[in-house]
Amino acid sequence: MTPARLFLLALLAAAIAAAFAFGVPRQLSWAALALHQAVLQADARAHPWLAALAYIGVYAAVVALSVPGGGVLTVAGGLMFGPWRGAALAVVGASLGAILLFLLARTLLAAPLQRRLGRFAERLREGLARDGFNYLLALRLVPVVPFWLVNLAPALLGMKLLPYAAATVLGIIPATVVFAGIGAGLSDVLASGHTPNPGILLTPRLLLPLLGLALLALLPALWRHRRAFLAGG
Repeated sequence: MTPARLFLLALLAAAIAAAFAFGVPRQLSWAALALHQAVLQADARAHPWLAALAYIGVYAAVVALSVPGGGVLTVAGGLMFGPWRGAALAVVGASLGAILLFLLARTLLAAPLQRRLGRFAERLREGLARDGFNYLLALRLVPVVPFWLVNLAPALLGMKLLPYAAATVLGIIPATVVFAGIGAGLSDVLASGHTPNPGILLTPRLLLPLLGLALLALLPALWRHRRAFLAGG
């Protein structure tokens, strides 16, 4: 690895360590959202464009540094900007952060990993070129697999940027719209001093439709595998 790549890797590791050391994950909690919700809403009303840009920047940084708390951030977007604008800003911020992390991981870590994997990496690359969009879209649609893992794995295994970005943007839209809609309705709950149950983000009523969409996204890949199996048999 070149000195420039080592420097970038050290810088990224330092930024992640600093985020955790300064308690950023604690600020992305339901309790923190309840504590600051009045200020956040007032800032969004007083400075709508500045608040929107700041929200996108914070969301992108959180995703790029793999800091947990994206669900709370999405809910905060709905709380601050309303369901539709909040969802749109969350999609932009999350997508930018995911693409930035993808590019960093591909630049810094993909080549050494692929050299270690050898021919296995080539087979993975071929599979991703053929079905990577469908697999990633399915994983994005169901917000159960850690977001940072779904960001890193395609980059390390050789997926191309365009299908990665397209699957990311399309895949996070449904859950983001739902989460932002939940956030838009939480103002009175938070103002009364109550902390919502985090389980509201992962109820069967939400997950089952998303799981159905994920299965639909997988159908083209499953069909190709079936045809290849029958042809080989």
